[in-house]
Amino acid sequence: MMERDYQPVSFKDVLIEMKDISELMVDLAYSAILFDSKEIALEVINLEESMNKLVYQARIQSVLGARRLEEAEAMSGMLQVAEAAEKIANSASDVATLILKDVKFPAQLRRVLPEAEEVVTRVVVSPGSGLDGRTLGDLKLQSTSGMQVIAIRRGRGWIYDPDKWTCMVEGDILLAKGPEDGAEQLALMAGAEAYLRREPRTVGVVDDIDRAVKLIIEMKNISELSVGLAYTSLLFNNKEVADEVVALDAAMEDMRYDLDLWILEAAKKIDDVRYLRGLLYMSSFSEAISNAAHAVVDVLLRDIEIPPVFRKIVRESDEIITRISVSESSPLAGKSLKEASLGRVTGMVVLAIKSRDRWIYRPGKNVRLRSGDSIIAKGRRDGECRLYELAGYRREEPE
Repeated sequence: MMERDYQPVSFKDVLIEMKDISELMVDLAYSAILFDSKEIALEVINLEESMNKLVYQARIQSVLGARRLEEAEAMSGMLQVAEAAEKIANSASDVATLILKDVKFPAQLRRVLPEAEEVVTRVVVSPGSGLDGRTLGDLKLQSTSGMQVIAIRRGRGWIYDPDKWTCMVEGDILLAKGPEDGAEQLALMAGAEAYLRREPRTVGVVDDIDRAVKLIIEMKNISELSVGLAYTSLLFNNKEVADEVVALDAAMEDMRYDLDLWILEAAKKIDDVRYLRGLLYMSSFSEAISNAAHAVVDVLLRDIEIPPVFRKIVRESDEIITRISVSESSPLAGKSLKEASLGRVTGMVVLAIKSRDRWIYRPGKNVRLRSGDSIIAKGRRDGECRLYELAGYRREEPE
């Protein structure tokens, strides 16, 4: 009988790592497409191996951890969350495989990817700049610029998912994600003389490929929102938010139907249809992420018990989710999201706002905050602390 490589570990720690790795794989998969990098794609494949080991541990822990029916039901819910993270990771790996197989992507896609709600940018650390010789923790980079460094190219090697102790040195190439105004600030911190903003797209004839690419960006935004809202619904036991995830998944199906039609129409007008294959796979990628988010909220909608450990899973992962109420004394009260610049100032991405018993999902920059509003946001812990301060809280976390 073959011996299994199993080491006892807490189910909580396994799920935290699965959540972190799946989110990192998605970020790296999009980065690999944007920068046409087989090296980054290979790292996504390597991370899938780590995910497979974690899935095995999660299944073993779910079997060993249930002794009564009630425990088995709660454990089944956690296992369903773990399987959703696995689906996201597998989808990211599929995209990475496409890049390794030289599947073509139209040039329009790489031009438009930076128009997503969270952009991916590439900066080089100049000697003597504000980043040279400093650690990510010292600078609190995400809470000061809004940008999260997901990888560093140093010489011929890569540092993936760097932590707060990672020191940046001249010549490092940083890959970071966040809001576009944060990308500008990061470039200046790295020593760039000026930030090269993307040129506004010229208005003219919009063909089927343009429509398809624009729709893919929208699908990317919705799929990432769905995952954030799915974890939010379980964290706060909120079925309203869970219903929104279901609605987004249904909208995703309609979007993919439209996308397939546009791609088929575009195939009639171009010489090399190989460039359309990548678009088809990209739509599948986004839909798979959305479906995984639906699987997460299914736990809540079927009234499966969510054990208290789930809060620790979300709160102890690399990217946490928080809910903060805007106090009367908050400088945010009366400001629009654009005026508050929360993404750049805190590094937190606002997923939803509850204002006067009405939910606003994926709020636009012109949405105005009021005292008493609840903000649901995701990001790093130091960014959360900054958001607490802006919301009017100093020492104690709000309920």
